[in-house]
Amino acid sequence: MSAEQDAIDERIQEAAESGDLAELRRLADGGSSDAADQLIETATELGALDELRRLAAAGNQDAADQLAELTEE
Repeated sequence: MSAEQDAIDERIQEAAESGDLAELRRLADGGSSDAADQLIETATELGALDELRRLAAAGNQDAADQLAELTEE
């Protein structure tokens, strides 16, 4: 793994731990699938339905699935 990837992974972890959806979104929009996965997980944990709706509307099936689970409870 490259040093650049290590740095991205570290930023993803820090953003997830602090609940920084904006940073996770920025990293995901930059092409990091790990950040996208973490964004969905963090948004789910925080109940950030707007973020999940945004991701689902953009075609992310995982976000759509999480949104469906959260909204049917």
